[in-house]
Amino acid sequence: MSELNSLTLAEMRDALRAKKFSATELAEAHLKAIEKTNGHYNSYITITRSKALEMAKAADEKLAKGQGGLIEGVPVGVKDLFCTKDVLTTAASHILDGFVPQYESTITTKCWEQGGVMLGKTNLDEFAMGSANLTSYYGTVKSPWTKDGQPLVPGGSSGGSASAVAAHLAPVALGTDTGGSIRQPASFCGIVGIKPTYGRCSRWGVVAFASSLDQAGPITRTVRDSAIMLNVMCGHDPKDSTSVPMDVPDFEKALTGNIKGKKIGIPKEYRPDGMNTEILAMWDNGIKLLREAGAEIIDISLPHTKYALATYYIVAPAECSSNLARYDGVRYGLRVGAEDGLTSMYEKTRAAGFGKEVKRRIMIGTYVLSAGYYDAYYKKAQKVRWLIAEDFRKAYEKVDAILTPTAPSAAFGFDYKPSDPVEMYLNDVFTVPTSLAGLPGISIPGGLNKDGLPLGLQLIGKAFDEATVLNVAHALEQAIGFNAKPQALKMNDAA
Repeated sequence: MSELNSLTLAEMRDALRAKKFSATELAEAHLKAIEKTNGHYNSYITITRSKALEMAKAADEKLAKGQGGLIEGVPVGVKDLFCTKDVLTTAASHILDGFVPQYESTITTKCWEQGGVMLGKTNLDEFAMGSANLTSYYGTVKSPWTKDGQPLVPGGSSGGSASAVAAHLAPVALGTDTGGSIRQPASFCGIVGIKPTYGRCSRWGVVAFASSLDQAGPITRTVRDSAIMLNVMCGHDPKDSTSVPMDVPDFEKALTGNIKGKKIGIPKEYRPDGMNTEILAMWDNGIKLLREAGAEIIDISLPHTKYALATYYIVAPAECSSNLARYDGVRYGLRVGAEDGLTSMYEKTRAAGFGKEVKRRIMIGTYVLSAGYYDAYYKKAQKVRWLIAEDFRKAYEKVDAILTPTAPSAAFGFDYKPSDPVEMYLNDVFTVPTSLAGLPGISIPGGLNKDGLPLGLQLIGKAFDEATVLNVAHALEQAIGFNAKPQALKMNDAA
Protein backbone atom coordinates (compact mmCIF):
# COMPACT_ATOMS: atom_id res chain seq x y z
CA MET A 1 0.00 0.00 0.00
CA SER A 2 1.30 3.46 -0.93
CA GLU A 3 2.66 5.73 1.79
CA LEU A 4 0.20 8.34 0.50
CA ASN A 5 -2.66 6.28 1.96
CA SER A 6 -1.30 6.58 5.50
CA LEU A 7 -1.32 10.39 5.54
CA THR A 8 -3.99 12.22 7.51
CA LEU A 9 -6.43 14.54 5.76
CA ALA A 10 -4.54 17.60 7.08
CA GLU A 11 -1.23 16.20 5.83
CA MET A 12 -2.73 15.49 2.41
CA ARG A 13 -4.23 18.98 2.20
CA ASP A 14 -0.94 20.68 3.09
CA ALA A 15 1.16 18.45 0.80
CA LEU A 16 -1.19 19.01 -2.14
CA ARG A 17 -0.95 22.76 -1.66
CA ALA A 18 2.86 22.45 -1.48
CA LYS A 19 2.71 20.40 -4.74
CA LYS A 20 4.57 17.43 -3.19
CA PHE A 21 2.27 15.13 -5.16
CA SER A 22 -0.83 15.54 -7.29
CA ALA A 23 -4.48 14.92 -6.51
CA THR A 24 -4.48 12.36 -9.34
CA GLU A 25 -1.61 10.41 -7.73
CA LEU A 26 -3.45 10.52 -4.40
CA ALA A 27 -6.71 9.31 -5.95
CA GLU A 28 -4.90 6.51 -7.82
CA ALA A 29 -3.18 5.34 -4.62
CA HIS A 30 -6.54 5.02 -2.86
CA LEU A 31 -8.34 3.46 -5.83
CA LYS A 32 -5.60 0.82 -6.16
CA ALA A 33 -5.86 0.01 -2.45
CA ILE A 34 -9.66 -0.23 -2.66
CA GLU A 35 -9.56 -2.45 -5.74
CA LYS A 36 -6.97 -4.70 -4.07
CA THR A 37 -8.64 -5.12 -0.67
CA ASN A 38 -12.35 -4.29 -1.00
CA GLY A 39 -13.12 -7.91 -1.81
CA HIS A 40 -12.01 -8.66 1.75
CA TYR A 41 -13.29 -5.64 3.69
CA ASN A 42 -16.43 -4.97 1.61
CA SER A 43 -16.19 -1.33 2.76
CA TYR A 44 -17.49 0.03 -0.54
CA ILE A 45 -20.71 -0.91 -2.34
CA THR A 46 -19.87 1.20 -5.40
CA ILE A 47 -16.40 2.37 -6.50
CA THR A 48 -16.48 5.52 -8.65
CA ARG A 49 -13.06 5.24 -10.37
CA SER A 50 -13.72 7.39 -13.46
CA LYS A 51 -15.52 10.07 -11.43
CA ALA A 52 -12.70 10.16 -8.86
CA LEU A 53 -10.02 10.64 -11.54
CA GLU A 54 -12.10 13.31 -13.27
CA MET A 55 -12.54 15.21 -9.97
CA ALA A 56 -8.84 14.77 -9.13
CA LYS A 57 -7.82 16.20 -12.52
CA ALA A 58 -10.04 19.26 -11.90
CA ALA A 59 -8.47 19.64 -8.43
CA ASP A 60 -4.96 19.52 -9.92
CA GLU A 61 -5.87 22.32 -12.34
CA LYS A 62 -7.09 24.48 -9.43
CA LEU A 63 -4.07 23.67 -7.25
CA ALA A 64 -1.70 24.56 -10.10
CA LYS A 65 -3.19 28.07 -10.06
CA GLY A 66 -2.91 28.33 -6.28
CA GLN A 67 -6.67 28.00 -5.94
CA GLY A 68 -8.95 25.44 -4.36
CA GLY A 69 -11.28 24.71 -1.48
CA LEU A 70 -10.69 23.50 2.06
CA ILE A 71 -10.13 19.88 0.97
CA GLU A 72 -9.03 20.41 -2.65
CA GLY A 73 -7.86 17.07 -4.04
CA VAL A 74 -8.54 15.04 -0.86
CA PRO A 75 -10.25 11.64 -1.44
CA VAL A 76 -13.59 11.10 0.31
CA GLY A 77 -15.70 7.99 0.91
CA VAL A 78 -19.46 8.59 1.01
CA LYS A 79 -21.84 6.50 3.11
CA ASP A 80 -24.40 5.08 0.70
CA LEU A 81 -27.18 6.94 2.50
CA PHE A 82 -26.27 10.24 0.81
CA CYS A 83 -27.89 10.79 -2.58
CA THR A 84 -25.23 11.35 -5.23
CA LYS A 85 -26.19 12.55 -8.71
CA ASP A 86 -25.82 9.90 -11.42
CA VAL A 87 -24.30 7.42 -8.92
CA LEU A 88 -26.19 4.40 -7.60
CA THR A 89 -27.60 5.07 -4.10
CA THR A 90 -28.86 2.01 -2.24
CA ALA A 91 -29.04 2.65 1.55
CA ALA A 92 -27.67 -0.95 1.50
CA SER A 93 -31.21 -2.19 0.79
CA HIS A 94 -32.59 -4.44 -1.95
CA ILE A 95 -35.64 -2.19 -2.18
CA LEU A 96 -33.55 0.62 -3.73
CA ASP A 97 -32.17 -1.58 -6.50
CA GLY A 98 -31.18 0.55 -9.48
CA PHE A 99 -31.93 3.91 -7.82
CA VAL A 100 -29.72 6.56 -9.43
CA PRO A 101 -30.61 10.05 -8.10
CA GLN A 102 -30.79 13.02 -10.43
CA TYR A 103 -29.76 15.35 -7.61
CA GLU A 104 -26.93 15.70 -5.07
CA SER A 105 -27.35 15.88 -1.30
CA THR A 106 -26.43 19.21 0.32
CA ILE A 107 -23.56 17.65 2.31
CA THR A 108 -21.92 15.98 -0.70
CA THR A 109 -22.45 19.16 -2.72
CA LYS A 110 -20.52 21.08 -0.05
CA CYS A 111 -17.73 18.47 -0.15
CA TRP A 112 -17.36 18.69 -3.93
CA GLU A 113 -17.51 22.50 -3.87
CA GLN A 114 -14.57 22.45 -1.43
CA GLY A 115 -12.55 20.16 -3.72
CA GLY A 116 -13.27 16.68 -2.32
CA VAL A 117 -12.71 13.72 -4.65
CA MET A 118 -15.35 10.96 -4.44
CA LEU A 119 -13.86 7.46 -4.21
CA GLY A 120 -17.19 5.65 -3.95
CA LYS A 121 -20.18 4.81 -1.80
CA THR A 122 -19.48 2.98 1.47
CA ASN A 123 -21.42 0.06 2.91
CA LEU A 124 -23.72 0.33 5.94
CA ASP A 125 -26.40 -1.47 7.87
CA GLU A 126 -29.59 -1.47 5.79
CA PHE A 127 -31.23 1.97 6.05
CA ALA A 128 -28.70 2.68 8.85
CA MET A 129 -30.44 0.21 11.17
CA GLY A 130 -27.81 -1.76 13.04
CA SER A 131 -24.75 -1.60 15.29
CA ALA A 132 -22.41 -4.07 13.59
CA ASN A 133 -22.83 -3.71 9.80
CA LEU A 134 -24.44 -7.14 9.61
CA THR A 135 -27.74 -6.15 7.94
CA SER A 136 -26.57 -4.80 4.56
CA TYR A 137 -28.12 -6.43 1.48
CA TYR A 138 -24.64 -6.12 -0.06
CA GLY A 139 -22.97 -8.26 2.60
CA THR A 140 -21.21 -7.73 5.90
CA VAL A 141 -18.26 -5.37 6.33
CA LYS A 142 -15.01 -6.44 8.00
CA SER A 143 -12.83 -4.23 10.19
CA PRO A 144 -9.06 -4.20 9.58
CA TRP A 145 -8.76 -5.08 13.29
CA THR A 146 -8.66 -8.79 14.04
CA LYS A 147 -8.62 -11.01 17.12
CA ASP A 148 -6.56 -14.20 17.03
CA GLY A 149 -6.50 -13.82 13.25
CA GLN A 150 -10.30 -13.74 13.03
CA PRO A 151 -12.13 -10.77 11.45
CA LEU A 152 -14.20 -8.43 13.61
CA VAL A 153 -17.27 -6.29 12.94
CA PRO A 154 -16.55 -2.59 12.30
CA GLY A 155 -19.60 -1.37 14.23
CA GLY A 156 -22.59 0.30 12.64
CA SER A 157 -24.40 1.67 10.95
CA SER A 158 -21.52 3.62 9.34
CA GLY A 159 -19.36 0.50 9.36
CA GLY A 160 -18.23 0.75 5.75
CA SER A 161 -17.07 4.33 6.31
CA ALA A 162 -15.24 3.41 9.53
CA SER A 163 -13.63 0.31 7.99
CA ALA A 164 -12.48 2.33 4.94
CA VAL A 165 -10.85 5.03 7.08
CA ALA A 166 -9.24 2.53 9.48
CA ALA A 167 -7.96 0.39 6.57
CA HIS A 168 -6.51 3.48 4.81
CA LEU A 169 -8.96 3.16 1.91
CA ALA A 170 -9.95 6.81 2.49
CA PRO A 171 -8.59 9.56 4.77
CA VAL A 172 -12.16 10.62 5.54
CA ALA A 173 -15.60 9.16 4.98
CA LEU A 174 -19.01 10.70 5.46
CA GLY A 175 -21.29 9.03 7.97
CA THR A 176 -24.65 9.57 9.62
CA ASP A 177 -25.47 9.17 13.29
CA THR A 178 -29.00 8.45 14.56
CA GLY A 179 -28.23 6.75 17.86
CA GLY A 180 -24.45 6.32 17.68
CA SER A 181 -23.83 5.26 14.08
CA ILE A 182 -20.71 7.44 13.67
CA ARG A 183 -19.32 7.27 17.19
CA GLN A 184 -19.69 3.53 17.90
CA PRO A 185 -17.95 2.34 14.69
CA ALA A 186 -15.23 4.95 15.27
CA SER A 187 -14.71 3.39 18.71
CA PHE A 188 -14.61 -0.16 17.31
CA CYS A 189 -12.13 0.82 14.57
CA GLY A 190 -9.74 2.98 16.63
CA ILE A 191 -10.46 6.23 14.78
CA VAL A 192 -12.33 9.52 15.29
CA GLY A 193 -16.01 10.20 14.59
CA ILE A 194 -18.12 13.23 15.46
CA LYS A 195 -21.88 13.70 15.49
CA PRO A 196 -22.57 17.45 15.30
CA THR A 197 -25.51 19.14 17.03
CA TYR A 198 -28.86 18.26 15.44
CA GLY A 199 -29.51 20.99 12.87
CA ARG A 200 -25.83 21.87 12.34
CA CYS A 201 -25.55 19.82 9.11
CA SER A 202 -28.22 19.60 6.44
CA ARG A 203 -30.25 16.39 6.11
CA TRP A 204 -31.45 17.27 2.60
CA GLY A 205 -30.68 14.45 0.19
CA VAL A 206 -29.88 11.96 2.96
CA VAL A 207 -32.09 8.86 2.94
CA ALA A 208 -34.15 9.24 6.11
CA PHE A 209 -34.25 6.78 9.01
CA ALA A 210 -35.50 8.82 12.00
CA SER A 211 -35.89 12.46 11.01
CA SER A 212 -35.69 13.99 14.51
CA LEU A 213 -32.42 12.15 15.22
CA ASP A 214 -30.45 11.70 11.95
CA GLN A 215 -27.36 13.89 11.65
CA ALA A 216 -24.46 13.77 9.18
CA GLY A 217 -20.85 13.89 10.33
CA PRO A 218 -17.31 12.87 9.35
CA ILE A 219 -15.25 9.79 10.25
CA THR A 220 -11.51 10.53 10.20
CA ARG A 221 -8.21 9.41 11.74
CA THR A 222 -7.59 12.55 13.85
CA VAL A 223 -9.54 15.25 15.65
CA ARG A 224 -7.93 17.91 13.42
CA ASP A 225 -9.25 16.12 10.35
CA SER A 226 -12.76 16.08 11.85
CA ALA A 227 -12.53 19.81 12.55
CA ILE A 228 -11.54 20.48 8.93
CA MET A 229 -14.43 18.37 7.66
CA LEU A 230 -16.97 20.09 9.92
CA ASN A 231 -15.96 23.40 8.36
CA VAL A 232 -16.78 21.83 5.00
CA MET A 233 -20.06 20.19 6.04
CA CYS A 234 -21.75 22.60 8.47
CA GLY A 235 -23.98 25.54 7.58
CA HIS A 236 -27.60 26.55 7.15
CA ASP A 237 -29.58 24.97 4.33
CA PRO A 238 -32.97 26.50 3.46
CA LYS A 239 -33.96 23.17 1.85
CA ASP A 240 -33.90 21.50 5.29
CA SER A 241 -36.48 22.88 7.72
CA THR A 242 -34.50 21.50 10.69
CA SER A 243 -31.24 23.19 9.60
CA VAL A 244 -30.35 26.00 12.01
CA PRO A 245 -29.29 29.41 10.62
CA MET A 246 -26.16 29.89 12.69
CA ASP A 247 -22.63 31.05 11.90
CA VAL A 248 -20.03 28.30 11.57
CA PRO A 249 -16.81 29.06 13.49
CA ASP A 250 -13.38 27.98 12.24
CA PHE A 251 -13.24 24.64 14.02
CA GLU A 252 -9.61 23.99 13.12
CA LYS A 253 -8.55 27.27 14.71
CA ALA A 254 -10.38 26.22 17.89
CA LEU A 255 -7.81 23.42 18.40
CA THR A 256 -5.57 25.33 20.78
CA GLY A 257 -4.97 22.33 23.04
CA ASN A 258 -5.43 24.63 26.04
CA ILE A 259 -8.17 23.30 28.33
CA LYS A 260 -7.01 24.85 31.61
CA GLY A 261 -10.01 25.70 33.76
CA LYS A 262 -12.47 23.76 31.57
CA LYS A 263 -15.02 21.90 33.67
CA ILE A 264 -15.52 18.28 32.58
CA GLY A 265 -18.51 16.34 33.91
CA ILE A 266 -18.36 12.65 34.79
CA PRO A 267 -21.88 11.16 34.97
CA LYS A 268 -22.33 8.49 37.63
CA GLU A 269 -25.08 6.79 35.60
CA TYR A 270 -22.53 5.72 32.97
CA ARG A 271 -20.98 3.28 35.50
CA PRO A 272 -23.63 0.54 35.61
CA ASP A 273 -23.16 -2.63 37.64
CA GLY A 274 -21.13 -5.27 35.83
CA MET A 275 -19.49 -2.77 33.49
CA ASN A 276 -16.41 -3.99 31.60
CA THR A 277 -13.38 -3.29 33.83
CA GLU A 278 -11.15 -2.44 30.86
CA ILE A 279 -13.63 0.22 29.72
CA LEU A 280 -13.67 1.62 33.26
CA ALA A 281 -9.86 1.71 33.42
CA MET A 282 -9.68 3.52 30.05
CA TRP A 283 -12.29 6.04 31.23
CA ASP A 284 -10.43 6.63 34.50
CA ASN A 285 -7.22 7.19 32.54
CA GLY A 286 -8.99 9.76 30.36
CA ILE A 287 -10.21 11.55 33.51
CA LYS A 288 -6.65 11.56 34.90
CA LEU A 289 -5.18 12.95 31.67
CA LEU A 290 -7.77 15.75 31.49
CA ARG A 291 -7.05 16.66 35.11
CA GLU A 292 -3.31 16.75 34.36
CA ALA A 293 -4.02 19.04 31.37
CA GLY A 294 -5.61 21.56 33.74
CA ALA A 295 -9.28 20.66 33.48
CA GLU A 296 -11.50 20.54 36.54
CA ILE A 297 -13.28 17.20 36.97
CA ILE A 298 -16.82 17.44 38.34
CA ASP A 299 -19.12 14.53 39.24
CA ILE A 300 -22.57 15.01 37.72
CA SER A 301 -25.85 13.12 37.49
CA LEU A 302 -27.96 12.43 34.41
CA PRO A 303 -30.78 10.59 36.22
CA HIS A 304 -32.95 9.74 33.21
CA THR A 305 -30.10 8.00 31.35
CA LYS A 306 -31.50 4.58 32.30
CA TYR A 307 -34.59 5.27 30.19
CA ALA A 308 -32.69 6.45 27.10
CA LEU A 309 -32.37 3.14 25.26
CA ALA A 310 -36.04 2.24 25.72
CA THR A 311 -37.05 5.76 24.66
CA TYR A 312 -34.85 5.62 21.56
CA TYR A 313 -36.25 2.25 20.48
CA ILE A 314 -39.75 3.72 20.52
CA VAL A 315 -39.01 7.09 18.87
CA ALA A 316 -36.62 5.84 16.16
CA PRO A 317 -38.76 2.90 14.92
CA ALA A 318 -41.86 5.11 14.94
CA GLU A 319 -40.17 7.62 12.65
CA CYS A 320 -38.67 4.80 10.57
CA SER A 321 -42.09 3.24 9.97
CA SER A 322 -43.36 6.58 8.65
CA ASN A 323 -40.28 7.35 6.54
CA LEU A 324 -40.07 3.91 4.97
CA ALA A 325 -43.72 3.93 3.89
CA ARG A 326 -42.54 5.70 0.70
CA TYR A 327 -40.83 2.54 -0.59
CA ASP A 328 -43.65 0.74 -2.35
CA GLY A 329 -42.43 -0.22 -5.83
CA VAL A 330 -44.37 2.56 -7.56
CA ARG A 331 -41.83 5.29 -8.30
CA TYR A 332 -38.31 3.90 -8.03
CA GLY A 333 -36.26 0.92 -6.91
CA LEU A 334 -37.47 -2.65 -6.67
CA ARG A 335 -40.90 -3.67 -8.01
CA VAL A 336 -42.32 -7.15 -7.42
CA GLY A 337 -45.76 -8.58 -8.32
CA ALA A 338 -47.13 -5.63 -10.34
CA GLU A 339 -49.09 -8.06 -12.53
CA ASP A 340 -51.25 -9.07 -9.56
CA GLY A 341 -52.62 -5.62 -8.75
CA LEU A 342 -51.56 -2.62 -6.67
CA THR A 343 -52.07 -4.03 -3.18
CA SER A 344 -50.21 -7.21 -4.07
CA MET A 345 -47.36 -5.17 -5.54
CA TYR A 346 -47.03 -3.16 -2.31
CA GLU A 347 -46.97 -6.32 -0.19
CA LYS A 348 -44.61 -8.35 -2.38
CA THR A 349 -42.22 -5.44 -3.02
CA ARG A 350 -41.86 -4.60 0.66
CA ALA A 351 -41.62 -8.28 1.66
CA ALA A 352 -38.82 -8.91 -0.85
CA GLY A 353 -37.13 -5.53 -0.55
CA PHE A 354 -36.72 -5.01 3.21
CA GLY A 355 -34.40 -7.12 5.36
CA LYS A 356 -35.31 -8.74 8.67
CA GLU A 357 -34.06 -5.93 10.95
CA VAL A 358 -35.77 -3.20 8.93
CA LYS A 359 -39.05 -5.14 8.98
CA ARG A 360 -38.70 -5.57 12.75
CA ARG A 361 -38.31 -1.83 13.30
CA ILE A 362 -41.16 -0.96 10.91
CA MET A 363 -43.43 -3.33 12.84
CA ILE A 364 -42.39 -1.90 16.23
CA GLY A 365 -42.86 1.65 14.93
CA THR A 366 -46.26 0.93 13.42
CA TYR A 367 -47.36 -0.68 16.68
CA VAL A 368 -46.33 2.24 18.93
CA LEU A 369 -48.08 4.71 16.61
CA SER A 370 -51.28 2.72 16.31
CA ALA A 371 -54.60 3.71 17.85
CA GLY A 372 -54.77 2.80 21.52
CA TYR A 373 -51.00 2.58 21.89
CA TYR A 374 -49.83 6.04 20.75
CA ASP A 375 -50.39 7.64 24.19
CA ALA A 376 -49.01 4.65 26.09
CA TYR A 377 -45.77 4.44 24.10
CA TYR A 378 -44.89 7.19 21.61
CA LYS A 379 -46.31 10.15 23.53
CA LYS A 380 -44.75 8.91 26.79
CA ALA A 381 -41.39 8.38 25.04
CA GLN A 382 -41.42 11.98 23.79
CA LYS A 383 -41.98 13.21 27.36
CA VAL A 384 -39.06 11.11 28.64
CA ARG A 385 -36.93 12.39 25.77
CA TRP A 386 -37.55 15.94 27.03
CA LEU A 387 -36.49 14.87 30.55
CA ILE A 388 -33.25 13.36 29.18
CA ALA A 389 -32.49 16.62 27.36
CA GLU A 390 -33.31 18.57 30.53
CA ASP A 391 -30.76 16.47 32.48
CA PHE A 392 -28.08 17.62 30.06
CA ARG A 393 -29.22 21.25 30.21
CA LYS A 394 -28.90 21.23 34.00
CA ALA A 395 -25.49 19.56 33.82
CA TYR A 396 -24.20 22.23 31.44
CA GLU A 397 -24.94 24.89 34.05
CA LYS A 398 -21.95 23.39 35.90
CA VAL A 399 -19.71 21.91 33.19
CA ASP A 400 -18.35 22.69 29.71
CA ALA A 401 -18.24 19.10 28.41
CA ILE A 402 -18.96 15.55 29.56
CA LEU A 403 -16.61 12.56 29.29
CA THR A 404 -17.95 8.99 28.99
CA PRO A 405 -17.01 5.74 27.27
CA THR A 406 -18.30 5.45 23.69
CA ALA A 407 -19.32 1.80 23.68
CA PRO A 408 -19.69 -0.87 26.39
CA SER A 409 -17.20 -3.22 24.71
CA ALA A 410 -14.54 -3.58 22.04
CA ALA A 411 -15.45 -4.90 18.59
CA PHE A 412 -16.73 -8.48 18.53
CA GLY A 413 -16.44 -11.29 16.00
CA PHE A 414 -18.91 -12.48 13.39
CA ASP A 415 -19.56 -15.60 15.46
CA TYR A 416 -21.22 -13.48 18.17
CA LYS A 417 -24.86 -14.56 18.30
CA PRO A 418 -27.03 -12.43 20.60
CA SER A 419 -29.93 -14.27 22.19
CA ASP A 420 -32.32 -11.48 21.16
CA PRO A 421 -32.16 -8.15 19.25
CA VAL A 422 -32.07 -6.12 22.48
CA GLU A 423 -28.59 -7.46 23.22
CA MET A 424 -27.34 -5.91 19.98
CA TYR A 425 -29.19 -2.66 20.77
CA LEU A 426 -27.18 -2.37 24.01
CA ASN A 427 -24.14 -1.41 21.90
CA ASP A 428 -25.67 2.09 21.73
CA VAL A 429 -26.28 2.49 25.47
CA PHE A 430 -23.67 5.30 25.88
CA THR A 431 -24.37 7.12 22.60
CA VAL A 432 -28.18 7.19 22.47
CA PRO A 433 -28.73 9.81 25.26
CA THR A 434 -26.62 12.37 23.32
CA SER A 435 -28.69 11.72 20.19
CA LEU A 436 -32.03 12.07 21.98
CA ALA A 437 -30.86 15.43 23.38
CA GLY A 438 -29.58 16.54 19.95
CA LEU A 439 -26.11 17.35 21.33
CA PRO A 440 -22.67 17.13 19.69
CA GLY A 441 -20.58 14.09 20.60
CA ILE A 442 -17.19 12.84 19.46
CA SER A 443 -15.46 9.49 19.89
CA ILE A 444 -11.68 9.27 20.00
CA PRO A 445 -9.45 6.23 20.61
CA GLY A 446 -8.87 5.85 24.36
CA GLY A 447 -6.51 2.89 24.34
CA LEU A 448 -6.35 -0.88 23.71
CA ASN A 449 -7.84 -3.75 25.69
CA LYS A 450 -5.95 -6.91 26.65
CA ASP A 451 -6.62 -8.38 23.19
CA GLY A 452 -5.04 -5.35 21.51
CA LEU A 453 -8.39 -3.96 20.32
CA PRO A 454 -9.32 -0.25 20.45
CA LEU A 455 -11.69 1.26 23.00
CA GLY A 456 -13.31 4.67 22.55
CA LEU A 457 -13.82 7.71 24.75
CA GLN A 458 -16.77 10.02 24.11
CA LEU A 459 -16.92 13.77 24.75
CA ILE A 460 -20.35 15.40 24.74
CA GLY A 461 -20.83 19.16 24.49
CA LYS A 462 -23.45 21.87 24.71
CA ALA A 463 -25.67 22.42 21.70
CA PHE A 464 -23.73 24.11 18.86
CA ASP A 465 -20.52 24.11 20.89
CA GLU A 466 -18.59 21.71 18.66
CA ALA A 467 -15.57 24.01 19.04
CA THR A 468 -15.17 23.15 22.75
CA VAL A 469 -15.85 19.44 22.12
CA LEU A 470 -13.17 19.36 19.43
CA ASN A 471 -10.62 21.28 21.48
CA VAL A 472 -11.03 19.09 24.58
CA ALA A 473 -10.91 15.99 22.33
CA HIS A 474 -7.76 17.34 20.66
CA ALA A 475 -6.06 17.88 24.02
CA LEU A 476 -7.06 14.40 25.18
CA GLU A 477 -5.95 12.85 21.88
CA GLN A 478 -2.50 14.45 22.30
CA ALA A 479 -2.24 13.21 25.88
CA ILE A 480 -3.26 9.64 25.01
CA GLY A 481 -0.93 9.46 22.01
CA PHE A 482 -2.83 6.57 20.42
CA ASN A 483 -0.89 5.31 17.39
CA ALA A 484 -1.82 1.62 17.23
CA LYS A 485 -2.39 0.14 13.79
CA PRO A 486 -4.87 -2.61 12.92
CA GLN A 487 -3.25 -6.02 12.50
CA ALA A 488 -4.51 -6.40 8.93
CA LEU A 489 -3.08 -3.01 7.99
CA LYS A 490 0.35 -3.97 9.28
CA MET A 491 0.24 -7.04 7.02
CA ASN A 492 -0.87 -4.93 4.03
CA ASP A 493 2.00 -2.50 4.62
CA ALA A 494 4.49 -5.37 4.85
CA ALA A 495 3.18 -6.80 1.58
